[in-house]
Amino acid sequence: ILTDEERKAQRGRIWEYPPLISVVVPIYKTPEVFLRQMIESVTAQTYPHWQLCIADGSGDTAGTKRIVDSYLSDKRIKYKILAENLGIADNTNAAMELADGDYIALFDHDDLLSENALYEVADRICKTGAEIVYTDEDKVTSDLSERYQPNFKPDFNLDLLRSNNYICHLLVVKKTLVQEVGGQKKEFDGAQDHEFLFRCVEKAKGIEHIPKVLYHWRCHAQSTSENPESKLYAFENGCKAVKAHYDRIGIPAEVEQGPFYGMYRTHYLWKEQPLVSILIPNKDHVTDLKKCMDSIEE
Repeated sequence: ILTDEERKAQRGRIWEYPPLISVVVPIYKTPEVFLRQMIESVTAQTYPHWQLCIADGSGDTAGTKRIVDSYLSDKRIKYKILAENLGIADNTNAAMELADGDYIALFDHDDLLSENALYEVADRICKTGAEIVYTDEDKVTSDLSERYQPNFKPDFNLDLLRSNNYICHLLVVKKTLVQEVGGQKKEFDGAQDHEFLFRCVEKAKGIEHIPKVLYHWRCHAQSTSENPESKLYAFENGCKAVKAHYDRIGIPAEVEQGPFYGMYRTHYLWKEQPLVSILIPNKDHVTDLKKCMDSIEE
C-alpha cells in the first residue's frame, strides 16, 4: 500500500521515454462487480502511460457493453465485441490485436492490479530494457475482504518453470517479442499462458522479476485459484505445454502430472548417461554429511 507521499511522487514523475503498456483482458460473462473492479484497478494506476484492451466474447453483451461503455470516456480504453466466444487463447489474441503499446500485460477479467503495478513495471523496463517482466502476487477473496497466500517468487528459473508456471501474474512482454513468437494457441486453452510464456522466454533478451506483490488473483468457485478441479483440462494441457517446449529446443523428454495440480514431472530420455562425480569436503560434520548422502541417494 502506497503512502500519500509515494503516490504523489509516482503520479508526478516526469518520464523521459515512458513505455506504453497495453493491458489486455479477454472477458466472458464477467459479473458486473468483478468487471468494474478490474477496470478501476487499471484506471487507478499511478503510471499514466497505459492502455486497456478488452475483447468481449460473452455473446449476449448488452449488459457487459453497458458497463464498459460507462468507462469509455477514458480514451486509453479500447473495447471490441467478438462475434462469438473463441475460447480463452483466441479471445486473448483478439485483445492483443487492439494493443498499440510497446509492451503487453496479460490480465484476467476478474483480478486486480495494485495501483503501482504498472509504475513498477515501467520503471524496471526503463532501467534494464528487459523484454519480459513479472511480479509477485497474492490471492484475494471474492468480496475483497482479505488478501492471503502471497506468492514470493524467485528470479527467473527455467527448471522451475518446467515444473510449474510459477511466473503466472503479472506478466508483461515486449510487443515485438509477442509478434515474433506469435499469439496464444487455442489447443493449450487452460494452460495457454504457460505455453505462451515458454515461447517467449526461449527468445527473450532480458527477463526481470519485481519482488513486490502487485497482482491480486481473485478466488471464487469458478476460478482455478479457489477450485483447481473446475478446470482439470488445464493441467492436461500444461503437460503438453512443457513437452512442446522440450520438443522445440531439442531435449528428449516425457512429461507427466506431478503430485499436485499444476505441477509437472520431467523424465529425460538421454541416449547417454555420463557419470557425474560429486565431491564433498567434510571434517567431523557427520550430521551434515549424512544429509548430503541421503539427498544423493534420493
